[in-house]
Amino acid sequence: MNEKDFAELSAGHALNALTPEDERAYRDALAAHPEWADLANADVQTAAFLAEGFGEETPPESVRENLLARLGTTPQFTMDAADAAPAPVPAVVPDAADTPVAGGVPDAADSVTPAEAPDAAAPPLPPVPAAEAAAAEPAAPTAPPTEVVQTIQRKNWTRGLFALVASAALLVGIGWGVGSIVERARTPVEVLALEEIEAAPDAETVVGQFEDGNEATVHWSDTVGKVVFTVDETPEIADDRTFELWIIRDETPVAAGTFEPGQDITALLDGTVEPGDVIAVTVEADGGSPDGSPTTDPIIAISTNPGDET
Repeated sequence: MNEKDFAELSAGHALNALTPEDERAYRDALAAHPEWADLANADVQTAAFLAEGFGEETPPESVRENLLARLGTTPQFTMDAADAAPAPVPAVVPDAADTPVAGGVPDAADSVTPAEAPDAAAPPLPPVPAAEAAAAEPAAPTAPPTEVVQTIQRKNWTRGLFALVASAALLVGIGWGVGSIVERARTPVEVLALEEIEAAPDAETVVGQFEDGNEATVHWSDTVGKVVFTVDETPEIADDRTFELWIIRDETPVAAGTFEPGQDITALLDGTVEPGDVIAVTVEADGGSPDGSPTTDPIIAISTNPGDET
């Protein structure tokens, strides 16, 4: 099994999604390749981080200020009394075809007289023969006045503007939240762990020195339950060597992960510390100590009790 195949099994193990056969294959591969333990631990920590969810992100104050500024410069329309008056409702004249006629089918000589107008002074309309009225096309509906149409258009335009502004504000908020989530998902787990520790009320740090004078710091928190080792610049070592971290408790070293040489190193240790533990670093073969015990003397040792000499 190569490292790529193991990475797939490791991801499934972290999500508790392996079949019994794949779980056995994962454990056998991990036992045969202890140098893959960092990959497995990273998958477990990533799954735990995703399970915890993301906190609420507050958009910057500039979003609200820009939105209010846009609203302040947008033209607003008011409706005068003439626009507020209801539109006149056209009178409905019964269709002659629907008017019952005594004796069944109307005779050609019969006629239908329109209803009297409300205004007595208006001259009566000429009678319309029944047959002609029945064959006539229905009257087209009367269009509302131009003022009414303009008022409706202004209302719709104003509502559309506010809907557009509200949608833009919502999209800005969603975009801000999604951007924050993506940014956190891309942040290495060790950096996230350091942020958690620094934000904890019981965060503690202890500083130590390498032989060349460069400083390293151990960060931990009992409530967070994580330990992080940071250093600005590591000593130079051979290309086929690596640094390995150890938690020494009661003079017994326990492997706590490896890291490569470089600058601005942030390494998350496997395990937690207890009072009196010592965090040490040794130089080991590429991939870490093959038997789980240090093969060289520590190049730095930092006690979790600041007053202890190490």
